[in-house]
Amino acid sequence: MGIVSWIVLGLLAGAIAKFLLPGRDPGGLIGTTLIGIAGAFTGGWLSAKFLDKPIGHEFYDPATWGSAIAGSLVLLIGYRILFGNSRD
Repeated sequence: MGIVSWIVLGLLAGAIAKFLLPGRDPGGLIGTTLIGIAGAFTGGWLSAKFLDKPIGHEFYDPATWGSAIAGSLVLLIGYRILFGNSRD
């Protein structure tokens, strides 16, 4: 997968993470989108590094999607813990 595919995957993974963790985020839609992209890269790297499961080169690989969504969820939770709900 190329960089554009990872960005699209990150956008979708961020949207899915936002759906799974509803609520108001400190960064809004743009912050959630950036967290999704970073989560896709982070999840893919962690999966390849620690789980010995290299990410496939296909866009529709379930392991790729799972790691991207998991990475997005972890970063979204961490972001909420660090910055709280600043949009009150």
